[in-house]
Amino acid sequence: MRYCFSLILLTLTSVFCFTTNGYAQENNTTTNSDTPVILYNGTPKKYEIADIKVDGIKNYEDYVLIGISGLAVGQTITVPGDDITSAVKRYWRHGLFSDVKIVADKIEGNKIYLRIQLTQRPRITDIAFHGVKKSEREDLQQKLGNMVKGMQITPNMIDRAKIIIKKHFDEKGFKNAEVNIIEREDTANKEQVYVDVNIDKKAKVKVHKITIEGNSVLSDKKLKRVMKKTNEKGKLINLFRTKKFIEEKYEEDKQKIIEKYNELGYRDAQIVEDSVSAYDDKTVDVYMKIEEGTKYYLRNITWVGNTVYPSDLLSQQLRMKHGDVYNQKLLNDRINTDEDAIGNNYYNRGYVFFHLDPVEVNINNDSIDLEMRIVEGPQASIKHVRINGNDRLYENIVRRELRVRPGDLFSKEAIERSYREIAQMGHFNPENIDPGIKPNPEDGTVDINWKLESKANDQVEFSAGWGQTGIIGKLSLKFTNFSFANLFRKNDNYRGFLPQGDGQTLTISGQTNGQYYQSYSVSFFDPWFGGKRPTSFSVSAFYSIQTDVSSQYYNSAYMNNYYNYLYGYGNMYGGYYDNYESYYDPDKSIKMFGVSVGWGKRLRWPDDYFTLSAELSYQRFMLKDWSYLYIMLNNGQYMNTGNCNSLSLNLTLSRNSTDNPIFPRYGSEFSASLQITPPYSLFSNKDYSTYGKDNYEDAASMYKWIEYHKWKFKAKTYTALMDIQKCPVIMTRTEFGLLGHFNKYKRSPFETFYVGGDGMTGYSYNYASETIALRGYENGALTPYGSEGYAYIRLGAELRYPLMLENSTSIYALGFVEAGNAWTEVGKFNPFSLKRSAGVGVRIFLPMIGMMGIDWAYGFDKINGSTQYGGSQFHFIIGQEF
Repeated sequence: MRYCFSLILLTLTSVFCFTTNGYAQENNTTTNSDTPVILYNGTPKKYEIADIKVDGIKNYEDYVLIGISGLAVGQTITVPGDDITSAVKRYWRHGLFSDVKIVADKIEGNKIYLRIQLTQRPRITDIAFHGVKKSEREDLQQKLGNMVKGMQITPNMIDRAKIIIKKHFDEKGFKNAEVNIIEREDTANKEQVYVDVNIDKKAKVKVHKITIEGNSVLSDKKLKRVMKKTNEKGKLINLFRTKKFIEEKYEEDKQKIIEKYNELGYRDAQIVEDSVSAYDDKTVDVYMKIEEGTKYYLRNITWVGNTVYPSDLLSQQLRMKHGDVYNQKLLNDRINTDEDAIGNNYYNRGYVFFHLDPVEVNINNDSIDLEMRIVEGPQASIKHVRINGNDRLYENIVRRELRVRPGDLFSKEAIERSYREIAQMGHFNPENIDPGIKPNPEDGTVDINWKLESKANDQVEFSAGWGQTGIIGKLSLKFTNFSFANLFRKNDNYRGFLPQGDGQTLTISGQTNGQYYQSYSVSFFDPWFGGKRPTSFSVSAFYSIQTDVSSQYYNSAYMNNYYNYLYGYGNMYGGYYDNYESYYDPDKSIKMFGVSVGWGKRLRWPDDYFTLSAELSYQRFMLKDWSYLYIMLNNGQYMNTGNCNSLSLNLTLSRNSTDNPIFPRYGSEFSASLQITPPYSLFSNKDYSTYGKDNYEDAASMYKWIEYHKWKFKAKTYTALMDIQKCPVIMTRTEFGLLGHFNKYKRSPFETFYVGGDGMTGYSYNYASETIALRGYENGALTPYGSEGYAYIRLGAELRYPLMLENSTSIYALGFVEAGNAWTEVGKFNPFSLKRSAGVGVRIFLPMIGMMGIDWAYGFDKINGSTQYGGSQFHFIIGQEF
C-alpha cells in the first residue's frame, strides 16, 4: 500500500513540478522574466539541458545529488516526458528524501535550465527502547545494525526494524509482541529527530494442547516425545523441556516426526494437515493429521560405478541387507556421517570428489530395490596449505603439528587429526579452528586454508590458602610460547620482555607464608626438542624450607582438640592456630631440593596417540629435629635429624586422544607409570631388622638413600551426549597407586599418598607426599596426621555442561560422584572399601590465570574411627583441574 501511494505521489509530483501560474502561448511554452510555464496538454518538445542546480541539501556535494537523478548537462530531454518522471522516481527509491521537485528555472530557445529541490529526511539524535530489559536492548541494537545515532531514518528502515524486533521476540516465545516506532522532533535541531521504539512483549505464548490424528504405528505420547521444542505445558513429563511455541522450532519438529517414520520404514509418511490456533491470549492449540503410509523393507541392493572397493565389501560396510526395514536415517548415516561410513573411507583415500546417490529403482508392494550409484572421481592431492590468523608462533611451529602437507593425498582423517593437534597446543581458540577445505575440480587438487584465532595462553597464578601456620601465598608465572633460542640474541619478531615464538614452556613459581615456609621452583619444557621430531625435553629444579614451632606450644589444649576430633566432639583444629606465630622455632626444620631431567617420545604403535617418557630425578631431604615423618628406626626411636637422598627413574606410558585441552567432548586419557629407585637393600648384605638397634646414627643411615617402587594408573574418558558443540559431557575416572618396598624394614617415608580434599599441591604436614583429591572430605583426611598412605584408589564420574566456550573465557558447570580410600599398607588395599561423596561445582578458565573453580561436596562416610561423617565441604581450585 505504501509503495502504491508513493508511485501516485511520484506521478503527481512530476506533473505539477513543471506547472506554474502564468500566461501560456499556443506553442505550449512561453519565456518571460518569471518562471516558464509548461503546458502538459500540449505537444511535447525536446530541450537540451543547459544547467542543473540543487537546493535544500547541505551535507552532500551537488554533483553527487545530480548523479542520482540520471540527468546531465548537454543531455536532450522531452518536456513533458518520462525523463523528469524517471529522475524523480530515482530520488524516491534512494530513500533519503522526504520531498522531491524538479522545476524549470528558465527556457531559452531549445535550452532548459533545471533546478532540483530536495528535502532531506531527518537524522537520528538518539534511540530509546521502552518495555525491554537492558540485555534485550543491547541484543536489539546489535541486530538493528545501521539504525543508530547520526543515520538518516527512512520508512524502509522503520519497517525493517519492526520485522527484526518482532522476529527476535517471536524466537523467544513472545509471539504476540507489538512494536511501535515513533519519531519525535528534536527542538534543538530541526533536521534531526528522536526515535522511540515502544515494545510490548505481551506474555510468552505456550502450547496448551497438541492433537494428533491418523497415527497408529506411533502413539501420541511417542510422537510428542519426538517433538523436542514443541511441548504441552502442565505435563509432568515436560517439566524440564521448553513449553514455548516458536514457529520455526515447530516446523523443525514436524520434520523430526517425518524422519522418525522414515527411520521405521514408512517412507511415504507425511503430515497432510496441520494448524495452530489461539486457545487464549497466552497459549495455542496445535493440530496435526498424519498419513503414515506403508512400511517398506529392503529387497535388493546393487552397486554401480565402484572400482576402488568391491561391491561385497561396500555391502558389508553398509550394514543393511535383504529383509531389513528400509531405515532412511541409518542409510544416510552409513553413507556419510558415521566414523566408519562409506563416504569417509573414500575421503581418507583422497577421493574428495566422491559422491554416492542411493536411488530407489523398483518399488513392489512393500519392497524396495536400491541402486547405489557411485561417482568416485579422481584422487585429489593437496596443492596448498595456508595458515591464517596465527600471530603468536613461528609458522613452522604450527606446521609441524599438521598431518596434511602439500603433495599428500587428501585425507579427512588427517584433517581431523591436524585439528586436534592444533587445539592441543593451547595457543588457538578450539571453537574457531576451521580447516577451510577448498576443492579445485579443474586440476583435481585441494587447498587447505587453516583459519585460526590466536588466544593468550600465558598464565599468571596468584593464589592464597590456609596452611598449618596461617595464610600461604603463591605466585606462578607460566610462559607457554617461550623461545630459548632467542634468549641470547636480538630478535624483533617477538613482543614482551621474554623471547617468544617456539611454543616452549617456562614456569617460575614461589610459595611462602613468611618465616615458616618457603618454596621455589623453575621448569622448562620443549615439546619438539631439536625441532624435527615430536621428542620432548624437560628440566626442572626446586627448593623448599619449612620450620616448626617450639615444644611449649604442644600443650594439653592441642591434645584435647585432637581427642575431640577423633570422637566427634568438635574440630581437631579448633583453637589450634591461636597465637601460632609466637612459637616460631628456626632450630626445627626440613629443607628439600631437587633436580630432574625428562625425555619423551611420541610412538607410532599401537597408534600415534601414545607417548613414552622417562624422567631421572634427584631429591635431597635435610631434617633438623623434625618430628613429622615418623620414620621408625630399629632402636625404637623416630628419625628426626639427618639427610635423606632419593635418586629415581620414572617411566610413563600414556595415551591422550581428547579433542580439546580445556573442555574435552570425546576421547580418553590414560597413563601407567613406574617410578623406581635402585634397590640398595638387595645388595647391601645388611640385616635391616636388627641394623643399628643400639646406635641411632647407624639406624638413621638406613635412610641415607631411600628406596621404593611406585606404581600408578590413571584413566579418563569423555563422552558427549549429543552431536553438537555445546552439549553435556560425561567424564569418568579411574586411578590407583601403590608404593612398594624392596625390604619391609626399609619402607620409604617419602612419596606416599596424601588423600582427601581438593588435591591442591603445596604446603601440608605430608609435604613429601603426593596429594590426591577426594572431594567431600578434608585435605588429607584419609591419610591423617600420624599416618602414611602406601596405597590409594579413586573412582568418579562427572556430568559437565558448558555455559560459555569463548576465546577469552570458558565456563562449565558440573555434578559429580566420587569414591576412594587410602591404606597404610599395600597388603590392605581393598577396592571395595571406599569412602563416597557427591556434589556440584563450576570451572572458569581464563587465559592469564588458568583454571579456577569451586566445588561443594558431601562426604557420606566416617573415616579413621571418627564418629563424624565427611559432611559438607567446599573446595577451591586455582590453576589446576581435578
